[in-house]
Amino acid sequence: MLEFTWKLFSQTGNIDTYLLFKELEREQQFGGEEQNAEQKEIDQPIS
Repeated sequence: MLEFTWKLFSQTGNIDTYLLFKELEREQQFGGEEQNAEQKEIDQPIS
């Protein structure tokens, strides 16, 4: 998916495509750890 997104950005220069590429790259780098931490925070009961 990263390869496709980068190729699309390099052909179009679309900034939204670049931002998507960076987001996907970050998710892959952290292995979803950041998202798991956010999910745990959301699941906390309101006191």
